Amino acid sequence: MATADFYLDTRRIKENNQDRKWEIIKSEYLIKRPWLTARKDHVRLPTGVENKEYYVLEYPDWVNVIAITKDGSFLMERQYRHGIGLTSYEICAGVCEPGETPLESAKRELYEETGFGGGEWKPYMEISANTSTMTNICHCFVATGVEPVSTQHLEDTEDISIHLFTKEEVYELLCTDRIKQSLMAAPLWKYFSEHPVKV
Repeated sequence: MATADFYLDTRRIKENNQDRKWEIIKSEYLIKRPWLTARKDHVRLPTGVENKEYYVLEYPDWVNVIAITKDGSFLMERQYRHGIGLTSYEICAGVCEPGETPLESAKRELYEETGFGGGEWKPYMEISANTSTMTNICHCFVATGVEPVSTQHLEDTEDISIHLFTKEEVYELLCTDRIKQSLMAAPLWKYFSEHPVKV
């Protein structure tokens, strides 16, 4: 390797290890509602460049769970999503309530939305819907051996039907783009990369 190339590679390594955090010069909230909190930040980048209008959406952390029954069926939900105007299949998901751990939130959401509980739970991955403009993290779990323990306990605005699919059927849903929510597709794709479906 030439000296100049070595210097460039060393510089890139140093730059990659540096914290490139922006400085917030000024921040103001534009709206603060239960399901929509938006603020405008005036920020300075490490390069010295300033952006006086950078918009950030604040949300509480979210959870979702790949729930698998004792007989190996995947617990799926089907509901309408007004943002894209479509009814589609999803895994169980919800919001971390104040005072709850992500695991507690995930177990509560599964119980409320499906009536299922129990089983063995493990943290699976942590992802962001949009690292550029959203503050929260989605905590994904895998729960195996879940079983019905109650009926659904839905909120007035929730209209969710429950479905049991085989592993192959869920994989087919993914491959045919019928699971639209990216935060749900991501852990499912990871799961199937670790537990391949024979095709």
